[in-house]
Amino acid sequence: MALASPVWRDPFMPRPPQGVGPGLALALLAHALLVAALAFGVNWRTSEPQAVVAELWSAVPQFAAPRAVEAPPPSPTPPPQRVPEPVVKSAPEPAPSRDAQIAVEKAAERKEQLERLAAERASAKEREKTRLKAEQAAKAERAKRDAAEATAAAEADKEAKALAAKQAQQQAAARESYQKRMRELAGATGGPTDTGSALRSSGPSAGYAGRIMARIKPNIVFNDVVDGNLMATVEVKLALDGTIVSKRLVKSSGVKSWDDAVLRAIERTEILPRDTDGRVPPPFQIDFKLRE
Repeated sequence: MALASPVWRDPFMPRPPQGVGPGLALALLAHALLVAALAFGVNWRTSEPQAVVAELWSAVPQFAAPRAVEAPPPSPTPPPQRVPEPVVKSAPEPAPSRDAQIAVEKAAERKEQLERLAAERASAKEREKTRLKAEQAAKAERAKRDAAEATAAAEADKEAKALAAKQAQQQAAARESYQKRMRELAGATGGPTDTGSALRSSGPSAGYAGRIMARIKPNIVFNDVVDGNLMATVEVKLALDGTIVSKRLVKSSGVKSWDDAVLRAIERTEILPRDTDGRVPPPFQIDFKLRE
């Protein structure tokens, strides 16, 4: 006989209840724990709190003043007696606490350290300031010395250049003078017996005075009768072509009419001949005598 196939079940369907035993056990356990917690809490609230003791200390100990003691009133019947004044003993000052003493010592030590550190810093700052001043003074001294040396070197170089330029100028002038002298000597006109060093003689030739006198004397007009041989000296200056430029009476004859006659004769002459070498001499003097 064939077995019947099992009944088909939907997997999403809730399972059927399996009894109330496990749930009841869990509920009883939870209630027992709740009762125990309540009992422990009530016992904790009923316990006596522990006392806490704190002591207060003043930062600076202060002591109360002694209470005033009143003297008993004097008796009216017996004579007044001197009542000794009560002796008030001051309470002994308590010794400062060890912590306060240590704090004071540390504060004094800290203050001493700060003062020493400030003094060291001030001393170091002063030394640094002195060092900087010394360096600046040395630097200024070096700069001054270098400037003085540079100025002295420049002055020496300038003097050396000026001396060299002066020497070169003197040498050039000497060379030019020598060359000029050589050129002049090459064209000298002196005779073989002349001892001068000039290119030409500055004075007129020996016969030039006679030629001048022969040109001027015919123009002298003088009709006065005088005693003695009068002589007037006149300086004459000529142009390059022989034209008389100026005349000047150097020495008077003592007779004005003769002096004037000579000057008028020079004016009438106007032009004088040149010397034998073809040149006109520099200003020269001529003596004009009344009688030759």
